[in-house]
Amino acid sequence: MRTEPLRGASPLLVPGDPYSVVVLLQGYAEPEGVDDAVRANGSVTLVLPQTWGPASSHGESPRGVGGAEAALEEAARGPILVDTGGPWAREALLGALAGQGVAPGDVTLVVGTHGHSDHIGNLGLFPGAALLVSHDFCLPGGRYLPHGLGEGRPLSLGPGLEVWATPGHGGQRDVSVVVAGTALGTVVVAGDVFERDGDEDSWQALSEDPAAQERTRKRVLVAADVVVPGHGPPFRVLREGSQPETEGEGNSQQEPVVGDEEPSLH
Repeated sequence: MRTEPLRGASPLLVPGDPYSVVVLLQGYAEPEGVDDAVRANGSVTLVLPQTWGPASSHGESPRGVGGAEAALEEAARGPILVDTGGPWAREALLGALAGQGVAPGDVTLVVGTHGHSDHIGNLGLFPGAALLVSHDFCLPGGRYLPHGLGEGRPLSLGPGLEVWATPGHGGQRDVSVVVAGTALGTVVVAGDVFERDGDEDSWQALSEDPAAQERTRKRVLVAADVVVPGHGPPFRVLREGSQPETEGEGNSQQEPVVGDEEPSLH
């Protein structure tokens, strides 16, 4: 198994059925000045159902009738935002959403992979969305619903779309979003489970539970064809004998798009 960056400028679009993935903002973490200062922002990713379009948006918030499972599935019928970046990236986030024809009021679910400010600093832009931040799930207005998320017990949002418990970086309550059926196979939006491609010698220093994160990283690499890390470009997971495109209904004619160009997949 090896990895390689999925090169290209944001936004990176990976079409899929029933969900497409758009990496709106690529995260970064860059040393700055002295005293180990770092300037950082988390990656921001949009998951779009094929059935959704701006004309179909009706501005209604998820109601939560039927408990957390039904509320999550209802919320996942519209645009899903995975992490929001920090408040310093507010205008960049709004511009990136607008570039996809998505207004803040169109977003029906925001998933925060963990509670760090560079990942959930713009939650206030989405008062009408359901929020799943770490393991806390609430509907607009602050109605919290219990659920059974845990390692080995994912939350289903729809066909091929799940939230996984991926502990380690921020403690025991980090989550990742798993999107199957894209043109590149399974995409895992992993928060800071992976800081970036090639972070093997550095992620431990930022982890609250390295043993749990090591276990999580192995599990993600087994499942993923593409990983969206917290602070770097998306990267592919290549296995011996793997083909450039994964098999799957509806995928054979789809090609990923990076900005205005196709990605370099060598």
